[in-house]
Amino acid sequence: MDVSVFELRELNEDDFDKWRELWGVYLAFYNSTVNELVYETTFGRLVSKDNTAQNAIVACKSKEMIGLVHFIFHPDNWNIEEDCYLQDLFVAETARGRGIGRSLIEAVYAKADERGSPSVYWLTEKTNKQARALYDKIAHETSFIEYSR
Repeated sequence: MDVSVFELRELNEDDFDKWRELWGVYLAFYNSTVNELVYETTFGRLVSKDNTAQNAIVACKSKEMIGLVHFIFHPDNWNIEEDCYLQDLFVAETARGRGIGRSLIEAVYAKADERGSPSVYWLTEKTNKQARALYDKIAHETSFIEYSR
């Protein structure tokens, strides 16, 4: 697939099936699944004009969705402004290596700048070498270790 020309745009209400398929592949990459109610609820939140915390931008080539990024604005006790958490980033395997991931991250950076967010941050697995090669070029690794319940 030639993806040298692609479009970035906000996720919209007509995108459910394509978005669900692509997000499902992303979840499978991390050996995870969600039930149908989570798909529907998350999508509803991402496209709602009343919910400005949760957002999504997608990359499209013609009518095919080839990438997505989900990001969440949230309060921060150390800043007056909200921080931006980049929760999910995924590019279809056939479209990788062509700048789509970088473009999606830079689009989140731009949205964060528009909102005055001083920080955009995310997590990834240590073993995700392909993604980390990109992240090392456009962000800096912190010394923090994640804990989870």
